[in-house]
Amino acid sequence: MALRTKPRAALVHARTAGWRVARPVRTRVDWLASRRDRADVAVFHEYAPPPSGGGNQFIRALTNELRRRGLTLEANRISGGTGACLFNSFNFDFARLRRFARDDVRMVHRVDGPIGVYRGFDDGTDRRILELNRAFANATVFQSRYSLDKHRELGLELGAPVVIPNAPDPAIFHRPAERAPLAGRKFRVIATSWSMNARKGGDVLAWLDEHVDDDRYEVTFAGQTELRFDRIRIVGPLASEPLAELLREHDVYLAASRDDPCSNALLEALAHELRMTAAAQEYGREPACERRAAIRVPTLGDVADRYLEVLRG
Repeated sequence: MALRTKPRAALVHARTAGWRVARPVRTRVDWLASRRDRADVAVFHEYAPPPSGGGNQFIRALTNELRRRGLTLEANRISGGTGACLFNSFNFDFARLRRFARDDVRMVHRVDGPIGVYRGFDDGTDRRILELNRAFANATVFQSRYSLDKHRELGLELGAPVVIPNAPDPAIFHRPAERAPLAGRKFRVIATSWSMNARKGGDVLAWLDEHVDDDRYEVTFAGQTELRFDRIRIVGPLASEPLAELLREHDVYLAASRDDPCSNALLEALAHELRMTAAAQEYGREPACERRAAIRVPTLGDVADRYLEVLRG
């Protein structure tokens, strides 16, 4: 007699339920195993494989920089001898942080947003971030002054705030050795976005697709989108290295997102010394070196220094 198979939904539910039961057990085992260990910094963040969003890319860049300096880091646990922890926004296991946190560990909360403003709707995430901050944070790192001011405007007061911007990894995102001459070709415009959030500028791209002068401009979008374009070339999501190569092939960057607290995509473009579209009309009317000399991007080294100052108290 043939065995009856479980419906797929039932199997998924069973696996999810099993994972939820196993997770606190695994946390307990990890906690016991970590008591005799130590690290310079613990980092709580749900790492995603590339290609991924800007926050994930920055955390990878920052942790890589700290490791290059010889610091030891641990992910999603705080060992018995570890004295500082950086926890990222809401992108980690809250219960696991609660299990590992101790009063003798300096806890630093990295925050962006407000999430409700950035997404265009409030699902309670900002309040959960506030609760976590009040429960654990000795200090809060905001990625921009805009983000800090907007939180305060909404009555979201987070503890001991400092502003430290993001920075791209200079080993990946940097200007090209040389640029193709403009004479005899189109301006190459690029926009990038990992998120499919409508506030990332889909409406701007749709308008541009209808109105761009394709005798003068060649426009590329790299990232995720449900839109279909007639004139704009779409490239799917790219990991950091191929994205950087693509950026180096372009002249102008289109920053179309709204209420972005500290756009990693924009910083990556600036690291390549790409002009913004506001300057496109003046593109050929002054020496390129003058505008590019005015671009200032935070260096990853300086940003890491400032994070370490906050983590050390």
